[in-house]
Amino acid sequence: MIKISNRVVVQENEIQWQFIRASGAGGQHVNKVSTAAQLIFDIHQSSLPEFYREKLLARSDHRISASGKIIIKCQQSRSQEANRETALQQFIQLVASVTVVEKKRLPTKATRASQRRRIDTKKQRGQVKALRQQKRFD
Repeated sequence: MIKISNRVVVQENEIQWQFIRASGAGGQHVNKVSTAAQLIFDIHQSSLPEFYREKLLARSDHRISASGKIIIKCQQSRSQEANRETALQQFIQLVASVTVVEKKRLPTKATRASQRRRIDTKKQRGQVKALRQQKRFD
């Protein structure tokens, strides 16, 4: 069982693993060993609570496909086991992140002093540009 939070766990049989060849540099080792780990988790078929499912499906994350599957590919390490652990940690973080409620932003006004500084710098730039212009005497 994979623990997401104190009350939420995911059964290991709900996660599918594929081990594929990693891309990128690495020479002969990359070409013959399948070290990259790919985790596949179907949100619709999972035992996650409804709240988690709705939040995950509503989230715009490149790791969540349109069909409702979480696909995490990890190829950071040369070790298949290390890549598997990293992908699993990323999965746990992704699922646990739906419970975090973002703080509502309170709109604030610019201070009078900051407004004055902004206008002063704009006037200064305008004077510099005015000095660059050629004066024509007709």
